[in-house]
Amino acid sequence: MAFIKEESEDVKIEETFRVKHEETEEQTDLMELKEESQELIKIEEKNQYEKCHDFMNGEKSFSYSQTHKTETRKLKVQINSLKIHLNVHTGEKPFICPQCGKRFTHKQILDAHLRVHTGEKPHTCQQCGKSFSLQGNLTTHMRVHTGEKPFICHQCGKSFKQKRDLNAHMTHHTGEKPFTCKLCGKSFTVKGNLKTHMTIHTGEKPFICPQCERCFTDMNQLEKHVKIHTVVKPYICHQCGKSFTNRANLENHMRIHTGEKPFTCPQCGKSFTIKGNLKVHMRAHTGEKPYKCLQCEKSFTYHTELKRHLQTHSEKKKPFSSV
Repeated sequence: MAFIKEESEDVKIEETFRVKHEETEEQTDLMELKEESQELIKIEEKNQYEKCHDFMNGEKSFSYSQTHKTETRKLKVQINSLKIHLNVHTGEKPFICPQCGKRFTHKQILDAHLRVHTGEKPHTCQQCGKSFSLQGNLTTHMRVHTGEKPFICHQCGKSFKQKRDLNAHMTHHTGEKPFTCKLCGKSFTVKGNLKTHMTIHTGEKPFICPQCERCFTDMNQLEKHVKIHTVVKPYICHQCGKSFTNRANLENHMRIHTGEKPFTCPQCGKSFTIKGNLKVHMRAHTGEKPYKCLQCEKSFTYHTELKRHLQTHSEKKKPFSSV
């Protein structure tokens, strides 16, 4: 089975001409566009007259003509830039992707987006050979090699390679959790954490181990699991010979032999060998049902209950067999 791997690289679109203006400046921009257009027309008319005059007199005022051509080009660029900028205010997205129909305000953004379909990655790291679709992503990647962390938290001094990492970090100081689960109301500081959390409700486990086909809800869990197949297991149980990748797993395992159950329920006194088992047990007292069926919105205490329930929906969809 194919090894599903999620690219961590964010597809960032660099908006070359994106400049934030206040709404009150929109009318001024339109006036400037009109005035510059009129000025451009006058210069072009003047150039046409001078060309005709030079032809009639057999004269060539090359340098003077070149100056006017340069001015005309500059004005054309300025007017075009202003037109593109006004799309920010009007919401107009005239540049359409021919493959997926997605619309964009700037041609440069469309060109960058098309690389998603073509798979083109023209920006290559000279140190490790990794390629990127955008120059900005390569610039960010280079900080892995240089160790540069230009984004600094002004409250605690911690620095980060990317601005989005700093923004996520700032929520620890503010306490803000802007990403909220619509099914259970739980909030998160980072969007990626919400995405991972949603798999609890859906029961989805898209990350599959290529060696044993065991499934996981997120990439981190899969990466830890893969070490079972590839990494040396230096921590060995002296009673049964079973080996582990880390000391914590060995200590958990040893409780099977010792019978130790250090995690006790404060409500009923039941004890458990692993903290995670106590956490699951507590739902019996709190009534928490975090596993929600997206088809009928029925909730369950345990993931196994949700899996059994989902089978009832799939059975209903099966057509009746003809006798």
